[in-house]
Amino acid sequence: MANRSYLYSADSMPDEAGIPQRIRCISEHKRDVPLAHQLLVGRGTAIVPSMIWNPPIGIAGDYADGASLLLELLREVGKGLEDDAEFAACVARTTAHLEKQRAQYFVLETGEIVSMWSGEPAESVRRLATEDVPAAVARAEAAIAGRNEDWLASVRADWQKHFASFYSDALYFSFPA
Repeated sequence: MANRSYLYSADSMPDEAGIPQRIRCISEHKRDVPLAHQLLVGRGTAIVPSMIWNPPIGIAGDYADGASLLLELLREVGKGLEDDAEFAACVARTTAHLEKQRAQYFVLETGEIVSMWSGEPAESVRRLATEDVPAAVARAEAAIAGRNEDWLASVRADWQKHFASFYSDALYFSFPA
């Protein structure tokens, strides 16, 4: 197992009838479900059938609202990293890829990650979707509004962990066009 979280976009959510017709690759992140992935599925969050594994362990969210939230947070984080060329390149790469792969929904696949956690994968995904993701969104919204400077400073200090995912048109698990 590669132990990654995978993020895709699609114009419909996976359901019991099957997976969406056109799935676009967004990014993958090793050994974690990073803050960026959580924020991208953080609006209109729903647990959906996985497009890769059998259990219902996918998480979907509204594309436009999730992308807007992430980009707003990146602007705030960047206010303390104006001289960091690597951060600026990461933001430019992320922004361009999100624009290119735009769809109606994000679909986050966490099966490899939650299989490393204790407990049942479906319960871990439920907790991620109903507790962790909303908490991340609340912290990000507070930081954007200027009410969570300590958290923002901690994100800024370790921005690679939160935002430096592998963005590509082809991920470890890709789908036919």
